Amino acid sequence: MSSSPRAKRLCSRLCNVAFVAVVVFWVLVLCPQFLGGPAGYVTVAGTSMEPGMHTGDVVLMHRQDDYRRGDVIAYRVPRGQPGEGHVVIHRVVGGSATTGYLTRGDNREANDFWRPKPSDVIGEKRFMVPALAKISRMLLTPIGLGLLAALMTMVIIATAPVEPEPRISARAARAARRAAA
Repeated sequence: MSSSPRAKRLCSRLCNVAFVAVVVFWVLVLCPQFLGGPAGYVTVAGTSMEPGMHTGDVVLMHRQDDYRRGDVIAYRVPRGQPGEGHVVIHRVVGGSATTGYLTRGDNREANDFWRPKPSDVIGEKRFMVPALAKISRMLLTPIGLGLLAALMTMVIIATAPVEPEPRISARAARAARRAAA
């Protein structure tokens, strides 16, 4: 059964709108900071933010103009301080943009001794995907890559268009029956 040209145009327009919407969403929400976008991606390592975050969780961060007490932020340890350049994801418990933020892990009793300024902050937590880093590390093993290739092959086979059987005219069918007899 063939679709009408009007239905095909409508489907094409809807696909174009969906594609534009996905691109706009990516630019406004998911585009990484190194490409000029708002998003920073941080992989949790350690136990300092348990029970809310665990090693292997991936957190989407967005840079803000200001951060307040209670915000979960990720920051690079400031220059000239022990651990310089390492990324820390902790909760703001005080401070300000001018004096530097006072932070502490949810699973810690003491505040961090670093006082990150806004230029050190990657962003505030927007969204978290539990265990995403662990899953991606498993996919990058030989077995994981093999399973991923097998899954992709199955999807390609399952979604491949099926060629319809060629129609045989009544005259050709009669001729074929005569030839077989």
